[in-house]
Amino acid sequence: MATIKRVAAEGYLGMTLPRRYGGGEASWSALAQLAEAFGWACSAARSLLTVHSMVAHTIERCGSDEQRACWLPRLACGEQLAAFALSEPEVGSDANAVATSARSEGDDYVLSGTKKWTTFAETADVFLVFAQEPSGLAAFVVERSTPGLEVDPIRGLLGVRAGGTCTVRLNGCRVPRANRLGRPGMGGRFALTTALVHGRLTVAAGCVGLAQAALEASARYTSERHQFGQPLMSFQLVRRLITDMSVQTEAARGLTQRAARLLEATQPDGPTATAQAKYYAAIVAAKATADAVQLHGGSGCSSEHSVQRVFCDAKVMELIEGTNEIHQITLAQDVYRRHGAVLQTNGNANVFGKTDA
Repeated sequence: MATIKRVAAEGYLGMTLPRRYGGGEASWSALAQLAEAFGWACSAARSLLTVHSMVAHTIERCGSDEQRACWLPRLACGEQLAAFALSEPEVGSDANAVATSARSEGDDYVLSGTKKWTTFAETADVFLVFAQEPSGLAAFVVERSTPGLEVDPIRGLLGVRAGGTCTVRLNGCRVPRANRLGRPGMGGRFALTTALVHGRLTVAAGCVGLAQAALEASARYTSERHQFGQPLMSFQLVRRLITDMSVQTEAARGLTQRAARLLEATQPDGPTATAQAKYYAAIVAAKATADAVQLHGGSGCSSEHSVQRVFCDAKVMELIEGTNEIHQITLAQDVYRRHGAVLQTNGNANVFGKTDA
């Protein structure tokens, strides 16, 4: 909790929010730079920045004036912490399959279902919960004190172990209608897209930080460690790994910075650029940290060296905010769309046909 309080005291939790709510109105580029620094130092701290700012940003973009005035000042100063509750035991990448239900009852909604892999749920005061109602996906702000809400910590995770990841159970939670974001039928989908763009940028930047940490640790170790009477850095294979690590980290950083600039300019390509950055940066982080362990040899498997931690954390990055495989599908769809191709059904086979546009 001491780290969380310090992050809040520095103003980082509300850095992108408008000043009228206590935020810093920082740019997307500044957010990416901070997320990279957090990723370099501690992926759990970066996870706090990600999920908290995802929720705050979504309320700011999708909420009413009353909702913004209610929650944003408290989120901006860290008086309240937020968690993002989308994934479920049987639902991951397919948000349309969310099984948590929202039933309208008088002035309230009654939420029932189970969320899993909810980062920082262990300490969160409010949850952005996605549920299905008859008109489609909907997003609700749920207070921790809501009767029927249960939080169970998940232990023994591979990486980001200090992220307070939990299973969240909603046992007929009665939520005021005023806690629903956006209009029926559209608000949930827009809220989800808004949150994911924000989250993917910070995860991409955090991956760059992980890769940078792996590079620095590897350069230091291979310059100090000797084998066969000479430093490891003198071997060509070692130099090749260091070179690839360096170049690929810079490439991931460039994609992330480009995405941030496009978002700042409100360009329509911003969300796609953010997905590209997250996809590539996660791959780079996984490879860089794996190579770092390899360069450290047996020592890389020990908790005495930071490369063990960043290796485990990097694997998690390939799964959150869209798996690598999901990005491969959606980014390809975007390429085909740009070239005027549409997905057509031909019997049981799916083929891409060129439009006349």
